[in-house]
Amino acid sequence: MEVRAITRVTVAFATGIALTAVPFASPANGATEGPCDIYAASNTPCVAAHSTTRALYGAYNGPLYQVRRSSDNATRDIGPLTAGGVANAATQDSFCAGTTCLITVLYDQSGRGNHLTQAPPGDFLGPAPGGYDNLAVATAAPVTVGGQKAYGVFISPGTGYRNNRTNGIATGDQPEGIYAVLDGTHYSDGCCFDYGNAQTDGKADRQGIMETVYFGSNNWWGSGDGPGPWVMADLEWGLFSGVNPRYNPNPTITHRFVTAIVKGEPNHWAIRSGNAQSGGLSTTFDGPRPNGYHPMQKEGGILLGIGGDNSIGGAGTFYEGVMTSGYPTNATEDAVQANIAAAGYAAGSVAPVNRIQSYNFPDRYIRHVDFDARIDPNVNPAQDAQFRLVPGLAGAGTVSFQSVNYPRHYLRHSGFDFVLAADDGSATFKADTAFRQVAGLADLSWSSFQSYNFPDRYIRHQDYQLRLHQISDAIGRADATFRLTG
Repeated sequence: MEVRAITRVTVAFATGIALTAVPFASPANGATEGPCDIYAASNTPCVAAHSTTRALYGAYNGPLYQVRRSSDNATRDIGPLTAGGVANAATQDSFCAGTTCLITVLYDQSGRGNHLTQAPPGDFLGPAPGGYDNLAVATAAPVTVGGQKAYGVFISPGTGYRNNRTNGIATGDQPEGIYAVLDGTHYSDGCCFDYGNAQTDGKADRQGIMETVYFGSNNWWGSGDGPGPWVMADLEWGLFSGVNPRYNPNPTITHRFVTAIVKGEPNHWAIRSGNAQSGGLSTTFDGPRPNGYHPMQKEGGILLGIGGDNSIGGAGTFYEGVMTSGYPTNATEDAVQANIAAAGYAAGSVAPVNRIQSYNFPDRYIRHVDFDARIDPNVNPAQDAQFRLVPGLAGAGTVSFQSVNYPRHYLRHSGFDFVLAADDGSATFKADTAFRQVAGLADLSWSSFQSYNFPDRYIRHQDYQLRLHQISDAIGRADATFRLTG
């Protein structure tokens, strides 16, 4: 999809990773059945299977994804706890302790080597040097699956994954099915949070070269009922909620976790969706292709979190998804939905979202704008003023302020001014982002934040800009006093 405007983002570097096919075993007698076993039994086998939360075959015991930590750029593959089981989140937690980890690879469990890595530039380029996209923070989307801790792929604007050289993915008008399990509460109206079949050159040069699940509230090309978000299809040169351009009957999604399905065959396609925690699937649309989209001209690439031309304005969280060879029946998808619901997705534990309210300007809150920090009223978008107060990167007894919409980024002092900066893994960064939360200098029932590496200085605002200052008078004490609010 083309896009006209994006949110400004900062740098993540491309990584050179040698990737090979990941072998998998057919399910043994008595093994847990996964979604891809169900598809295979119905003669519509998975040709790509990605998940950071669980194995999608009953006997799969290979790597699910790879993380890279900022402190030393070391990498670690994360696999399931047992064959066919939930991801071993404890391995990630141990490896990433005290630093930021990024998800560098989503391994393809199908054995075809269709892994997803950092998206390269397309028509729309990208936020990082050379036009590459950012990578997702590995700890930004905690969940539980069957009571076990796991992590999803948190896509903020500018983050994306892709594979332009695939094996076995549908091309032209060949039939395929796609499903994704997503966070139903994390979305945007930007273009485009997609998962599925895309062009292999990143060029939005004609219609019908894509077929992906889209999730969000973008209504520039297509929309459904209510305000959104909707499950739609990105077919290039259009988001479609049904056969018609623009509006089609299509429900606003209200589930915490959503199963989203798009499937297509010659001059026939469908959209289905459901609650990934319970119940069945509803068919939103089942009918002919939109005008101009028959026959399809699919190119067989795979993307996640971006549009076909590398449009990077979308946002969402991905947990698992597959692409099939052949057009799955509704009965097959109903069985897959039952498997997803039985997996037991539930919200994970994460630090609460806070706003940081000024004591002497109570209508103003700390926010980031163009990655500078200040206090402002009526913040729009609201997430620019939302932070998680997490254990301090410098160690025990400190806290750090992690951005909600850019979770790799933290409030950092630089030259005694404050910016929102990406974790570079350095000891200096950890010290610059760490503070001791103490009783408010102007009111003991509020809080003040003392610098870890400059303990004679505190966070304060001056002329509405955020500074790190020595405090010597009543005005300074008021400027350095804040309250955490929801």
